[in-house]
Amino acid sequence: MALHAVLQSVTDRIIARSQGPRRTYLDRMEAAAADGPRRAHLSCGNQAHAYAAMGAAKDDLAAARAPNLGIITAYNDMLSAHQPFETFPARIRAAARAAGATAQVAGGVPAMCDGVTQGQTGMELSLFSRDVIALAAAVGLSHNTFDAALYLGVCDKIVPGLVMAAATFGHIPAVFVPAGPMTSGLPNDEKAKVRQQFATGEVGRDALMAAEMASYHGPGTCTFYGTANTNQMLMEFMGLHLPGASFVNPGTPLRDALTEAATRRATEITALGNDFRPASAILDEKAFVNGMVGLMATGGSTNLVLHLPAMARAAGVVLELEDFADLSAITPLLARVYPNGLADVNHFHAAGGLQFLIGELLNAGLLHDDVRTIAGDGLSLYTQEPRLDGDRLRYTDGPTETLNDRILRPAADPFQATGGLVQLTGNLGTGVIKVSAVAPERQVIEAPVRVFHDQDQVKSAFKAGEITTDTIVVVRFQGPKSNGMPELHSLTPTLAVLQDRGLKVALVTDGRMSGASGKVPAAIHVSPEAAAGGPLALLRDGDVVRLDATTGTLTCLADLAGRSPATPDLAGNGTGVGRELFETFRRNVGLASDGAAVVL
Repeated sequence: MALHAVLQSVTDRIIARSQGPRRTYLDRMEAAAADGPRRAHLSCGNQAHAYAAMGAAKDDLAAARAPNLGIITAYNDMLSAHQPFETFPARIRAAARAAGATAQVAGGVPAMCDGVTQGQTGMELSLFSRDVIALAAAVGLSHNTFDAALYLGVCDKIVPGLVMAAATFGHIPAVFVPAGPMTSGLPNDEKAKVRQQFATGEVGRDALMAAEMASYHGPGTCTFYGTANTNQMLMEFMGLHLPGASFVNPGTPLRDALTEAATRRATEITALGNDFRPASAILDEKAFVNGMVGLMATGGSTNLVLHLPAMARAAGVVLELEDFADLSAITPLLARVYPNGLADVNHFHAAGGLQFLIGELLNAGLLHDDVRTIAGDGLSLYTQEPRLDGDRLRYTDGPTETLNDRILRPAADPFQATGGLVQLTGNLGTGVIKVSAVAPERQVIEAPVRVFHDQDQVKSAFKAGEITTDTIVVVRFQGPKSNGMPELHSLTPTLAVLQDRGLKVALVTDGRMSGASGKVPAAIHVSPEAAAGGPLALLRDGDVVRLDATTGTLTCLADLAGRSPATPDLAGNGTGVGRELFETFRRNVGLASDGAAVVL
């Protein structure tokens, strides 16, 4: 199938826009790769320190006769998604030994759970943790003793941070090793219903706690299609996972076999062999275009609109919001997974999952097949799915028909014609809105605003019964310079209740909404943010704002000229739960439209 003309056009302009930084990046990677296995250039004392605990493998390491794999792990047992990684290093070491290689844990990176910090002060560190993860992974890999790296991470900021590190160390191969989603528990729509009932006082905290515990009930990724599972999709679309690895449950024989296969594959693609696949060659412009198409086709998390530009810039690729918008306009929505539907990721995987979806998009000319991946050449490899034949892992052709058209549909009969992500521009700045779960009649709203400076103020106004007419809720000073750009996910039940009461409501903010946000229209990531002089700082209660997702506009109908910007006291954002340590991040963070990066 010929490539869609818009897909080719967007790719061409990204290549042209990135020409300078991409060439500089590749020159740097090629120079690093030309030196060969890094440990060969260490002094004897350096090497002795690196191999002291490696027993019988010391001689092989010193002679650089066999690959040495570095493991970067985001393990902790507070994150359900990362708890399975506790046993992965031992399995990887054993698989590496069986393949004639060695493996060492190069370092650990922090991994915070956004589900724990939603609505809490700790969420103000969440976005910045992405850059900390990249920095921490760099410390682990800076020992220069590894021929390839295995990255163990799943959740929201962890995978983007690890990709940034993998790009920075792009002269060696990078294999991403997932842990898989937890098995299905309480359906997500039932959990959401209880949350709304709690917000209105219909049920008590005991019912809320019971619902939450029944939903998040075991090891593995949360089963809704938020940022964590969007990350997993992305790693397959970009060729950094083994095919079919994303949504296999932890603690199963197939999951163990995939981890061992990822280790073997890492040993095969180092510079010591004949199939060298450095991360720099995989993370190219086409890979990022494929990732953006996957985001649109699955209705994935809006957080990736922040993360993908930051990840791309680490590889010398420059993405702009217009790229997301133009690709969304041609990419059909093929999946309905909560919050865009009732199914969870286990149901999606059973219905045909990523293998069916990738096949459909390739056949429609909406993906680049001519890419390098860790599995081989061509994204079509990712239409195959893994199976166990006894103890042996083998690949078979994936499904070519959906097994449940309420969850997954062919490109010829999508849930909707576009991916649902719209760029917004106007006199209030630039932002994005995800409309894949927003009813058509709610995609345009013109109403007076109520202006708030944090989400608790919104909830207090709601409880006091102050919002009784159509309203656009503006929550400003929530950008990265203000307070780290926390997700405002705890507003979702409140706004949903107002909408269910028959009001037309929307959110406008320079902050983020969760990857699990859905049916309430939300203009997010508005840039420049209020704390950086953005026009949101000029708004006053009662100003009429028009949010039009059909035309991609976000406009205040009042005259903002001559107004003085609001100047709230943000001093309290700098202390408590470690915020003191992130002052340098808040001062130096870039625009949300560029990925809100600190280290690039």
